[in-house]
This record gives sequence, structure tokens and C-alpha cells, in this order.
Amino acid sequence: MRPSNTAAAIAARRTQTKAKLDRVTTVIGQLRRDRGRLTVRAIAERADVSSTFLYENADARALVQSAVTDSHTRRHAVGQAEHQRIEATWRERALNAEAELTRTQKEILVQRQRIGELMGQIRDFDQMVPGESVQHLISENTSLKHCVQQLTQEHRKLQERLEGARSNLRFSDKRIAALESQLLEQEHS
Repeated sequence: MRPSNTAAAIAARRTQTKAKLDRVTTVIGQLRRDRGRLTVRAIAERADVSSTFLYENADARALVQSAVTDSHTRRHAVGQAEHQRIEATWRERALNAEAELTRTQKEILVQRQRIGELMGQIRDFDQMVPGESVQHLISENTSLKHCVQQLTQEHRKLQERLEGARSNLRFSDKRIAALESQLLEQEHS
């Protein structure tokens, strides 16, 4: 082989390598924009180069490693941000739950104190009114209810009498008016 052919072959190989590197760079940019998964296999398929080229060529290997590292770093940052966002919501929920628990405990304490006061009042009332007095109050209440029923019946009877008396009064007024008119007629006749 002649030196000119060798130089031409080397130049052609360098041109091919440069074209492949350019395609790899373009594909890496596309995958980043499309948020595609940056792997050696995905880059090799889309750039139409072999995986061997990506591993053996130092420049290609450096491009792929840099892209994969950046992708992992970005994914890790996105995952970390999502984790922090979720953690913040849980932290907020925990703080709200603690505040509500504190408020509820205070409310329970107030209710217990109120129940204690009312129980004390009931005990005081039981001590003030002995059992015999309670029985006396019950019998007195029963007799008062009986009196109320009797008074209600008497009231009803009196209402009926009053209505009868009013009816009789109206009748007698009409009768008196009729008699007066007869007297007047007899006087004029």
C-alpha cells in the first residue's frame, strides 16, 4: 500500500468517526429534549452506530458517560425534589394532626371538668333532698295533677253553663222585644 492510500484511508476513517460522533451528540441532545432514557443501547440504535463503537472510541465513550451521568443526576434531582415535596406534605399533615390532638385534649379536659362540676351538683342536690322528701314531692305532684284535672272539668262545666245562660238571655231578649211590640200594637189599635 502506498503512503497516499494510507493517508486517504486514515482521513476517511476520521471523517466517518467524526460523522458518528456528530450523530451521537445529536441523538443525546434529542433524547434529553424528549426526556428519553439515556443508555448506551438507546443511543447506539438512534445514532445508527454499534455499541462497540461507543465503548471503544474514547470521545464517544466520554460523551455517553457524560450524558448518562447527567441523566442520572437529573433523575436523582427530580426524584429528590419529589421526595421532598411528598415529605413536606406529610410533615404538614403531621403538624396539623399534632395541633388538632392538642386542641382535642384541651377540649376533653374542659368537658371532664364540666362533668365533674355537674356530678358535684347532683350529689349536693341528693344530699339536700332526703329520700322521704322525694317521696313526699312525688305524692304532692300527683295530688296537684288530680286537682288540675278537677279544675279543668269544673271550668268546662262552667263554660257550658255560661253558654247556656247567654243563649237564654238572647232568647229572653227576643221574647221581651216581641212582647213589647205586641203591647205597642194593642195600644195603637
